[in-house]
Amino acid sequence: MNIKIQIEDLEDIARGAAFLGAGGGGDPLVGRLLAQQAILEFGAPEVITLDQLADDAAVYSAAMFGSPPVILEKGAVGEDVDIAIRAMEKHLGRKADAIIPMEMGGINSMIPIMAAARLGLPLIDADGMGRAFPELQMVTFNIFGVSATPMTIVDDHLNVAVIETTTCKRAEEMARVLVTEMGASAMTSEYPMTGKQAKASAVRGTLTLAQGIGRAILQGRENNEPVESLLTYLRSTEYYNQCKVLFDGKVSDIRREITKGWSVGHCILEAMDGSSDQMEVLFQNEHLVARKNGKTVVIVPDLVCLVDRETGEPVPAEHLRYGQRLKVIGTSAASIMRSPEALKIFGPRAFGFDEDFVPLENL
Repeated sequence: MNIKIQIEDLEDIARGAAFLGAGGGGDPLVGRLLAQQAILEFGAPEVITLDQLADDAAVYSAAMFGSPPVILEKGAVGEDVDIAIRAMEKHLGRKADAIIPMEMGGINSMIPIMAAARLGLPLIDADGMGRAFPELQMVTFNIFGVSATPMTIVDDHLNVAVIETTTCKRAEEMARVLVTEMGASAMTSEYPMTGKQAKASAVRGTLTLAQGIGRAILQGRENNEPVESLLTYLRSTEYYNQCKVLFDGKVSDIRREITKGWSVGHCILEAMDGSSDQMEVLFQNEHLVARKNGKTVVIVPDLVCLVDRETGEPVPAEHLRYGQRLKVIGTSAASIMRSPEALKIFGPRAFGFDEDFVPLENL
């Protein structure tokens, strides 16, 4: 018997996905409220594994696209996700058989739950990266040759556009311009694929992993050890078993700006132990690199995650504030994300860093 996502599951999933979002993916609270309302109104969606998909199944994604701070302000209207999926069905002439998340981070872990509930479709326990990334082409689907387009885009006034491009990178470039014109956030569906393609290209089991991460943090609070509980759970997983606290500090400087639809900036932390040590975290929606005293200690595609040092609650980049006391945690990415093919698409140089990727455990 397949499981169904209940309202009481959403808080753990959202918390875990906020951690895997590595600072990005949009505010998990907004997404949780949207998913909660959809379940109340339409019923709990069924969760299935990739192996339960038929090879010829029509698999469509649902996601918010744009700047996280703007998404936090605007949210979604609900009907926009229906229209994005229905527009994809109309364009391809094929009804959706299942919904797959694009990423497992922040609001974009919740939007597929909302879509599956509203449309009465099963939700696949997998995604395209096991974390969050800022650009459309930065998914494992792309590595395996799945086209990002046709891509449907719906704004909060329910205007619809369909993009067709020759490359996934070009889809990102065109969609970014359009979404900026739409007010810097919109609902999208992209990377339509078959069940066979999903089985070959997706990162498996990430919805379940997000729930496990969120639950581990909550359980750790009962013993006043949320960060230790989180690390213990991560070490038990296939993807995130290389993990450690890289810094314990207080935010002394924060700079961010909205540039071309992204939230870009850096965060400086000063050590809590009285030393002169500093940690700098650079982000483009998501945290991309952490440097301690100028030396890189974790870099994409591995995860840079900031959590409250007392509660273990993940802190999105748009919620970083002066004076916050945080722990910086580095976590390994799924092995598929560290492959040579993947690093060409979302390795350090894809973000403008002139350095090679080195796994967290080797830094």
